[in-house]
Amino acid sequence: MQELCKKVFRFYVEGFQNMKVGKKLWAILAIKFFIFFIVLKIFFFPDILQTKFSNDHERANYVMENITQ
Repeated sequence: MQELCKKVFRFYVEGFQNMKVGKKLWAILAIKFFIFFIVLKIFFFPDILQTKFSNDHERANYVMENITQ
């Protein structure tokens, strides 16, 4: 089992080292995911529950009321 894991790991490491265009594409994907998950979350999806309510019980009640409507 351990030998199989090493072979799989080497397969991906060697494959990544031999890529030419693929490295640029991975870089573009990393930048894109960074924008999606970090930048958009900060500016467009504020943590409403954290700002509106002071404790977890109030947050839970708010979520429960909105889910069951």
